[in-house]
Amino acid sequence: MAAQRYGILDPATFVARIRKFSQPSEVQEPLELLRAGISFHARGLVNTKAIQHNMDWLWPYWVERQFNPADPSFVPRAFSFSHINLTHRNWTAVGVPDRVIYPIVDPRGMVTPLHDGWSLDFWIITDTGKKLFPSRLEEREVTQKLELEPALQVCTHGVHDGMELTARTAMQLEKGGPRLEIHVEGKSDEDGWIIASVRPYNPEGVQFIHDIRATQDRRSLLVDDQTEVMLSEAPDLLRMAHYAQGDVSHRLAGAELEREVHCEVGMATAAAMFRMKAGQPRSLKVTIDLRDADGKEKAAARKGSASEAWKDATVGLARLRVPDERMQFLYDSAVRTLVLLAADLVVPGPYTYRRFWFRDACLMLHALLAIHDEDRAERIIRQFPQRQTFGGYFESQEGEWDSNGQVLWILARHAAMTKRSLSPELNAAARKAVAWLDRKRLSPDHTSGAGGLLPAGFSAEHLGPNDFYYWDDYWAVGGLWEIGRYWEHSGDRRMAETARTLSKAFRDGIERSLASIPRERTLGAIPAAPGRRMDAGAIGSMVADYPLQLYPAGEPRLAKTLEFLLTCCFHGGGFFQEMIHSGINAYLTLDLAQTLLRAGDPRHAALIRSVAALASPTGQWPEAIHPRTLGGCMGDGQHGWAAAEWIMMMRNCFIREDDHLVIVGSGILPEWLDGSEIGFGPTLTAWGEVTVRLVDHRVLVTARWHDAPGRILIAVPGYDPIPDAASGVEHHLQKASP
Repeated sequence: MAAQRYGILDPATFVARIRKFSQPSEVQEPLELLRAGISFHARGLVNTKAIQHNMDWLWPYWVERQFNPADPSFVPRAFSFSHINLTHRNWTAVGVPDRVIYPIVDPRGMVTPLHDGWSLDFWIITDTGKKLFPSRLEEREVTQKLELEPALQVCTHGVHDGMELTARTAMQLEKGGPRLEIHVEGKSDEDGWIIASVRPYNPEGVQFIHDIRATQDRRSLLVDDQTEVMLSEAPDLLRMAHYAQGDVSHRLAGAELEREVHCEVGMATAAAMFRMKAGQPRSLKVTIDLRDADGKEKAAARKGSASEAWKDATVGLARLRVPDERMQFLYDSAVRTLVLLAADLVVPGPYTYRRFWFRDACLMLHALLAIHDEDRAERIIRQFPQRQTFGGYFESQEGEWDSNGQVLWILARHAAMTKRSLSPELNAAARKAVAWLDRKRLSPDHTSGAGGLLPAGFSAEHLGPNDFYYWDDYWAVGGLWEIGRYWEHSGDRRMAETARTLSKAFRDGIERSLASIPRERTLGAIPAAPGRRMDAGAIGSMVADYPLQLYPAGEPRLAKTLEFLLTCCFHGGGFFQEMIHSGINAYLTLDLAQTLLRAGDPRHAALIRSVAALASPTGQWPEAIHPRTLGGCMGDGQHGWAAAEWIMMMRNCFIREDDHLVIVGSGILPEWLDGSEIGFGPTLTAWGEVTVRLVDHRVLVTARWHDAPGRILIAVPGYDPIPDAASGVEHHLQKASP
């Protein structure tokens, strides 16, 4: 009645119409996603008010691009509900192992020290008015790299009109406590200033600052009476501004020192200015104490320096050796991303996705096991029962039904790869998870072609509206089968039979469902759900091949699904996820490359090269990549799942498992075989630890088996296969006959 009175569409009718696009389900929208979405767009609404009405401000890189009508990144704003970063969601975390603290650096060197906090930016301005503002530099004027040794450090270098500015950002440890250090060096062909500025925004948009004040000696700036920005020396000038005065970048002239500012709006800015002489380098260090940055910081965190912490955390992990410097760097960077994001419960990103999901966690944990970081993986897995409901549901967010299968799968994989039994707590949790799957499953006579499947749920991998996704059911099949195998080996035959029987029941339900779909709709492939036509959501069904291997390599329906996706859903060399992501997805592209590799299809190499080309200069992949700007357009700017899949891709190129077979070298790229030594290992497999080395047409497989595999097959492309290879013996490759 009220809606009609004011001429507004009835909300109940509106919601009812929206829900007609999805299958009826017990959870329409998970509360956690609603909360996250509200927070996200609340920031976007603040951006709407703050940015477009103040385009004379100096904004972060993404705003300078996305709001510039002359830039390919430009996004019109007329009817946008909120203004958010859709074009350059890129950043790189610096940190140390076992610390839940992730300062991030954007592509132009802007530093956000605290989670979702304000930022620091660095500029040069000369006396004649020349300006070097990194966020406004052209691509050719900026280089950025991630240095991995001795500890993580992001180095950003900008040049413009006779000026140079370099910022090196890293986390250090002092007496066991973390601090962020930014070493800045500037040089100009004219007299001028190097400037450290406190900014009320970050890579997502506005982040309020109400108060900034300098200490008596001017060696520190206190932001909102909480965080101290310590300067290596007192600035020659201090300038500050509140919102009504505009950005401090317009108030740098003047000789007076401004020691404090208060802004009711929350847009306070400050600039610490240090005098520069023409032709003479000028250095500055900015330090922020991060000991109180996260109340959940681990009491057992490693002591010593940051470099020692990284050395301790990475010693003994699987090494990749290839002559391609880019791919080598991407692997080494991905390993550090995984270690960094597994400080407590593993999270898929340092910023936007700094929260826990079982889905991302299980796949990232699998990569941790593959690089021989089993202790870190086990520490995280041991916490899983705390996140299981009384009824047995491993709940990341209500309404996503893939997690129980995923957890059962990673529990079984961990046990197989480490030869460690599940603890009593984990074993009990696994039993409850099996019972939950049995109860949750729909009756076989359910309509909509979903009999025997899990209920309609919210799309786990952004596959579309609520539906009966095969993704969920394939995870149930795989998880139940693997945990059944574990129980069989551990002597619990009753639970083994229970799990395997239920796995078969889910598989039978999938087969009945697929058989009920008209062939003209599926084209012989597997759609995302029973009522769906073939579309990009079918990527979810490919999980049946990788990583679950539920069917033999090259299974016809999965092969047709793969060809559909390669033909209809690729852009710029990668899988373009049209739904939600609306970008090129690195980890899903690599998943398809894994299916090609398993099928012996050499096209896997092109996908690997494409994903390598799509990585940022610091070796990171955002969750989804804008097809034109090649910046992030969805999710976190440093995505842990993408890092995990790059690790698994490199590992499987050298050493992969298929049923009872260890296959060596089947994914090696031709350009790697240049005569230099290449290899991978030690990696954990279901039968033990394996390392592979190739040099000068010779292959050496070294292993420490705890269970002997059925067979070792050496299958390097371009060479005759060696079907019954032995470990510890050097094998000579022979060129394959034309």
